[in-house]
Amino acid sequence: MDVKAVRDAFPILHQEVNGHPLVYLDSSATSQKPISVIDKMSEYYKGYNSNVHRGVHTLGTRATDEYEGAREKVRRFINASSLQEVIFTRGTTTAINTVASSYGRANVREGDEIVISPMEHHSNLIPWQQLAKQTGAELKYMPLQSDGTINLEDVKETITDRTKIVAIMHVSNVLGTINPVKEIAEIAHQHEAVMLVDGAQAAPHMKVDVQDLDCDFYAFSAHKMCGPTGIGVLYGKRALLKAMEPVEFGGEMIDFVNLYDSTWKELPWKFEGGTPIIAGAIGLGAAIDFLNDIGLDEIAAHEHKLTAYAQQQLKTVDGLTIYGPEERAGLITFNLDDVHPHDTATVLDAEGIAVRAGHHCAQPLMKWLDVSATARASFYLYNTEEDIDRLVEGLKRTKEYFGDVF
Repeated sequence: MDVKAVRDAFPILHQEVNGHPLVYLDSSATSQKPISVIDKMSEYYKGYNSNVHRGVHTLGTRATDEYEGAREKVRRFINASSLQEVIFTRGTTTAINTVASSYGRANVREGDEIVISPMEHHSNLIPWQQLAKQTGAELKYMPLQSDGTINLEDVKETITDRTKIVAIMHVSNVLGTINPVKEIAEIAHQHEAVMLVDGAQAAPHMKVDVQDLDCDFYAFSAHKMCGPTGIGVLYGKRALLKAMEPVEFGGEMIDFVNLYDSTWKELPWKFEGGTPIIAGAIGLGAAIDFLNDIGLDEIAAHEHKLTAYAQQQLKTVDGLTIYGPEERAGLITFNLDDVHPHDTATVLDAEGIAVRAGHHCAQPLMKWLDVSATARASFYLYNTEEDIDRLVEGLKRTKEYFGDVF
């Protein structure tokens, strides 16, 4: 993979921040956007801005073709078996809430179990908390190993015949743990439970084959994979989606409306009420084209090499603690002794280096780690070893600065 050529496709990377060339190490929060995505969305607004599915005029037809064409690109990207299994949402959060609100309320009862893990992002935790409270179901947690991984024997002990839903992230946004979601899905299905995977941190970085994983639902967001904010995807097995009721009602998702009752459109449109996120879907389609042109295997190999280099170099920083397993996805969460992560991030920002600091929407995991917050550097296809070197130098200066202060 020609990283220089990749970087040239991202206009935002070619700037200085606080007098230093930008080093962007916060792609787990949101990725940067290549010019091809920016131009494709601009093309829609400049050339054929129109609503979809409703008009028969030329602009409406082209907008509909591009919007539904993006759905087909998503279908191929995750290897869904049907276009009816690809629902456009506002993002991963909305996708998970849709499953909890529609499938969950219809199928979970008092005494049932919902199984998740302590590492979940709040978006894959709070909806299940609320469902458990509303239904009287029990919320159970798979235990974590000391390095933040999941042991399948523990999974087998946690999931029972009372379990109705298992929900887990594919890749941890804090630890970088790559969870064995295929094997967990198999265990869930042995107990006739359904499996939802939060793929927000996986879909941008590795090939995802939902049929091979045999998950029942898979959720991810465009903005973490070179696409725009405000749009994501809910994949669901057709039979499950067909039996589920929509959670938003109004225009676009209806078939016939009478004074006292209504019927819904077929999949996938019954879950896409109102004017959809047209430019966002088109931008997501362009992002998928961009990633496919480079190759997900090449991206994964680049990130694996970069992460190994970062782990090696960060270990040269005295007093730095890294959280999570040795084998991980492309992010490293850490703390400097006696330095609050917000202070670390502030000093790094002064050097033009963007990292994340805080609880990363994973407060139960912070408690499990026995910290209030951490700093996180996350990598993507446009990052280089030079970016890692800048990070390490910045951390050493941070340590020196606070050593002088105190």
